Amino acid sequence: MADLQPRTKAWAATMAGHAGDGVVRAHAEAGPAVEPAAAVLREQREAWEVEHLRPGSTLAMGSGQRARPEEPDVERTCFERDRDRIVHSTAFRRLAGKTQVVVFPSDHQRTRLTHALEVAQVATSIARGLGVNVALTEAIALGHDCGHGPGGHASEDAFDAFLTDGYDHGPWGADVVLTPLNLCAETLDGIRNHSWSRPTPATVEGEIVSWADRIAYCAHDLEDAAGAGIVDLADLPAEIVDVAGRTRRAQLGTFVRAVIEATSASGSVGMSPDAASALAGLRAFNYERIYTRAESVAQSVAVIEVLRALVEHFVSHPGSLPTDVEQAPPTEADRVRAAVTYVGGMTDRFAFETAIALLDWDPDRLPKGIGRDA
Repeated sequence: MADLQPRTKAWAATMAGHAGDGVVRAHAEAGPAVEPAAAVLREQREAWEVEHLRPGSTLAMGSGQRARPEEPDVERTCFERDRDRIVHSTAFRRLAGKTQVVVFPSDHQRTRLTHALEVAQVATSIARGLGVNVALTEAIALGHDCGHGPGGHASEDAFDAFLTDGYDHGPWGADVVLTPLNLCAETLDGIRNHSWSRPTPATVEGEIVSWADRIAYCAHDLEDAAGAGIVDLADLPAEIVDVAGRTRRAQLGTFVRAVIEATSASGSVGMSPDAASALAGLRAFNYERIYTRAESVAQSVAVIEVLRALVEHFVSHPGSLPTDVEQAPPTEADRVRAAVTYVGGMTDRFAFETAIALLDWDPDRLPKGIGRDA
């Protein structure tokens, strides 16, 4: 201890906390206090939902059906419990190393993890404004992209070749990646069906996340692209700017309010035609200038090549799968599914490093930003 800095010694001295007034406190001096009262437990919060949430909301009371039955938690509602399980899951943490738009993003560009957090912020803002179940909304939003593989949406194209029903990150996340968490049926439904090409979610909270996902990525992908010099915000068409503004902050505010106002007026989760047209225009602008530009297409092609080669390797060498993955599935289809599950769970960095180590992959054939000259 003698060679430690004073700050380190002071921090080490807090091991046991600070005793006072019959409790142990975090700080030496007594701080803000609340009136002593009984804890607010699950049953009380469920009763509050019944009393206060808007009709049509999903109530925790009577929900919580899981594939494997569990006793209710004393403190948390079923959806609060789902939210916590997702946040603490390996699949959620791995989103920090997975592509949103740019493979191997800089310190300032979004990853799948920061995207999920921004979707949750947008979705809970809408849910609070509408008076529906915030806990369920947040759980769906945080978990909605856990089925994504490395390299962004290109991973879906890569894995499609190996699965009869194709690879869709929503159903894959709900039905494969998050299965060990034993989440509620309502949470899984929202994750499974958040994409607009999927069936309509069974809850209003799931529909809110569908809108929040599109709102968030349209705004923040544009901001990332502008920051990287890929697009110029001055090029945004006037019909978008006049309705939603030119910046992420203005766009999020516009679209969040638009969903709250339209849904409050009609009862159906959606936007007014003007706002929806501006959002569609923003998405179309991003598709043309960001997602389908030549560099992005080349990046996707490189991702697909690497991921398909990795899956083929693990199908041919099932014994090289980690010990926590089934080593020798009995059928070809099972071996393929095990390989896709393993490769799909990889982060960008791990997938590309594995390709170099196992397949002697030429770093120059990796997606831009990964190679030796990056």
